[in-house]
Amino acid sequence: MATSLDFLHLDMDAFFAAVEERDNPYLKGHPVIVGGRSNRGIVTTCNYEARKYGIHSAMPIFMAKERCPHGIYVPGRMSRYQEVSRQVFQILRGITDRIEPLSIDEAYMDISGMDKSPEEITELIKSRVMKETELTLSIGVSFNKFLAKLASDWNKPDGFMKITEDMMPQILFPLQVSKVYGIGSKSRKRLNDIGIYTVEQLYQLPEDFLVDMFGRGGREIYDRIRGVDRRTITTTRERKSMGVERTFRETRDKKLLIERLKEYSIELEKDLESRNIHGRTLTVKIKDEDFQSHTRSRTFNHYISDGDEIFKLASMLFGEMEWDKSLRLLGVSISNLMDKSMEQLSFLGAEKIQES
Repeated sequence: MATSLDFLHLDMDAFFAAVEERDNPYLKGHPVIVGGRSNRGIVTTCNYEARKYGIHSAMPIFMAKERCPHGIYVPGRMSRYQEVSRQVFQILRGITDRIEPLSIDEAYMDISGMDKSPEEITELIKSRVMKETELTLSIGVSFNKFLAKLASDWNKPDGFMKITEDMMPQILFPLQVSKVYGIGSKSRKRLNDIGIYTVEQLYQLPEDFLVDMFGRGGREIYDRIRGVDRRTITTTRERKSMGVERTFRETRDKKLLIERLKEYSIELEKDLESRNIHGRTLTVKIKDEDFQSHTRSRTFNHYISDGDEIFKLASMLFGEMEWDKSLRLLGVSISNLMDKSMEQLSFLGAEKIQES
């Protein structure tokens, strides 16, 4: 019996740049780079015209200008992107509430039990998003999370890809090993050093060999390229925390990471303000080049929602964290949430610190 195609992954196409083009039609057809005009900044995202010049997210602006001096460089407008993102997710929830948001422009959707085919659901999503936002997105469908996410990147922009059980594992064989979730730059280099460049070559390695090389992650890699991914879609609607986290090109630049932390703190302030809530527990999360995650949390005896305070405290937590590898993800979140309209007594007490 064939495995059901219950996992859908959708990803907006060059989201920030696409919003800028929609709001300013003059930008269409030109290389558009979002991230500010200052040479000290970094590229947040860029449209597909700019990518033809080798520009990518996390690239320094001065380097992008060297490659594409005639590009149009615009500062980011996070509040605007959040507004459009809420509009997109409202459209999605009009189709099903079984959604797991991953970021401002990306989500999984559980389509099991729906009375439409994956193609019909995809067409419905694409047409509604285009009609109401004038934006495109790419969608992947498969029988697990890893393959659905991989499929959504297959035919960008405005793409659709379906990976079925009978296509496995051969469809993965031509891909570079870096396409496999769980293989970062350091792991890729270790594989390249022993002559493993493609998934087809990786497929020939015994499970024990991968476990010896990568620990528990080796077993997950072995399973994933064989179509096994046991992760489920988490669709709980109860909000236990609010946060901002993003993946970017691996870096060790602490100054750059602190700048991102400040950007995320201001963004988090706006999210908290829009819902009239604040929280007492602040958490900073990092993920290194080998996909290992670490967090540092502190619970305070007062509620927090101000962006400057979030940044100050998050910077302190980040400074307490130890990491000796390049980072590929940074995030800040607040939990122990409370509606601001409710009276809440603050009791003096020792702050709680947690690290993982």
